[in-house]
Amino acid sequence: MTGATRAVIGATLALVVCACAPPAGNLPSPASGGDPASATKALIVSALGTVGLQAVDATKPYRPPEAATITGAPRSVIQVQLPDVPDHGFIVIYSLGSAVAAEKAGFDQAAYVASGTGGIQFPPGSRFAIRTVGTTMIFFTWSPGASPDERTHLIEDAINTVGLPVPVGG
Repeated sequence: MTGATRAVIGATLALVVCACAPPAGNLPSPASGGDPASATKALIVSALGTVGLQAVDATKPYRPPEAATITGAPRSVIQVQLPDVPDHGFIVIYSLGSAVAAEKAGFDQAAYVASGTGGIQFPPGSRFAIRTVGTTMIFFTWSPGASPDERTHLIEDAINTVGLPVPVGG
């Protein structure tokens, strides 16, 4: 391979990587320190703060129904503080290792929750927020008909300002 060919291939790869990367505003800041999941958590906590909600590391075990591709992924769980619903408000942050893997996981989870198999594991009328931020994927679900706290929708609103959306069809 000639030097010119290598240069063209290198430039093409750089353009592909830049075109596939989310805008800088959607990525965890290196200045935030720590691993990508911690940076994503900080973005979520900040977004929740703008709607007057707080979140902490979950103290209760929580695992939502998941697509097979993410069942073994490392995860962090935070819980939004809603005193009237202490068993709700869980947000899961999956660490996937690459932005491509996070995007694939997001689309797999979206297809799963929209499928018959996945759909029956959630209350009727459930809403889903699936987002990707760099190498992480965020998952939050809630049901307007089953949530006694009228502020629960604010969790979804806040999450929808973080990262890139993954639409749930169906």
